[in-house]
Amino acid sequence: MVNDSLEITTICDDVGHSKFTIESGSSEIERPACGTPIYQHRSLPRIKILGTGGTIASKGTDSSQTAGYHVDLTIEELLDCIPDISSVCELEYEQLCNVDSKDLNEELLFKIYKGVTDSLQTFDGIVITHGTDTLSETAFFIESSVDTGELPIVFVGSMRPSTSVSADGPMNLYQAILIAANPKSRGRGVLVSLNDQISAGYYITKTNANSLDSFNVRQGYLGNFVNNEVHYYYPPVKPQGCHKFKLKLAPGATTLKFPPVCILYGHQAMSPDLIDLVVDHYDGIVIATMGAGSLPNEVNQKLLSLNKPVIYSKRSMDGMIPTANLPKPLAGTSNIIASGYLNPEKSRILLQLALAENYCMEETRRVFRGVYGG
Repeated sequence: MVNDSLEITTICDDVGHSKFTIESGSSEIERPACGTPIYQHRSLPRIKILGTGGTIASKGTDSSQTAGYHVDLTIEELLDCIPDISSVCELEYEQLCNVDSKDLNEELLFKIYKGVTDSLQTFDGIVITHGTDTLSETAFFIESSVDTGELPIVFVGSMRPSTSVSADGPMNLYQAILIAANPKSRGRGVLVSLNDQISAGYYITKTNANSLDSFNVRQGYLGNFVNNEVHYYYPPVKPQGCHKFKLKLAPGATTLKFPPVCILYGHQAMSPDLIDLVVDHYDGIVIATMGAGSLPNEVNQKLLSLNKPVIYSKRSMDGMIPTANLPKPLAGTSNIIASGYLNPEKSRILLQLALAENYCMEETRRVFRGVYGG
């Protein structure tokens, strides 16, 4: 029986090499240019879930336990605990590892990086389950090292194990999948979905060790998830000043190899002897300073004398380090750089990426200017 609502049309003037498409006669679909491959139309977005472990994949011994639990659940088991999303998206998943996020190292970070880059061209969104302790570090690294284009990459975790009363993992995962599948999430880069909130992975960080409302920072909030609805406060935009690094990986690489950078925590009566203990073992140093860049004078002078970059960050959860608060060298160019709005752990990653690119001091300073430091 002839279907009069369909028409067969050529999409290339050269009939000998033309391709054909069948489409509805009433459709206003734009026809691709000659030579453009034709893909079968999909009504649902394809979402890839990459599992790495964390509290969201953990079990306790009883329903009241919220500490001392262990990672035990796979992605498949986690998906069994959430509502049906077959009408929202097509799902595929891959278990990259299953560890507490404190155990993530450069080898496992490479697996996450490779999992993301391998999925960019074939999926419409990526969800990464991750422990909350270092989630913000991995999110920052992915934002800084992967050109995600329009594709949303959503990190998700939980603060309670799966066996706990009112476990938050299933709802967080459900929300993360719907956020990744939502067209309004495109063009926003790396996101974090936790506790009904949508945040920017570049700036967000964990600010509470126990509460469900554990992720904060003023620069991070983008929107909310309410009753199956994704609400964004702003149009799609990526973080201002985010410097993109193209990793130079050897063929067949199985791990990342970054120059070592340590973090020292500033405190009253801090001794310059601490600098001597680490200086020969690291290519760069990050200091979690007091206030907005305060350190004892003798520590400042010790750091100024080093022939390697030193980043002044902050031990405060919020705020920034302005360049005006940096110690001034007696002569020549300073090796000390302000972290701007970045906390110590993100400053460490950014410095490692700059060192891996063999950036000089001024190039590294310019990278940190993007986050209002330098």
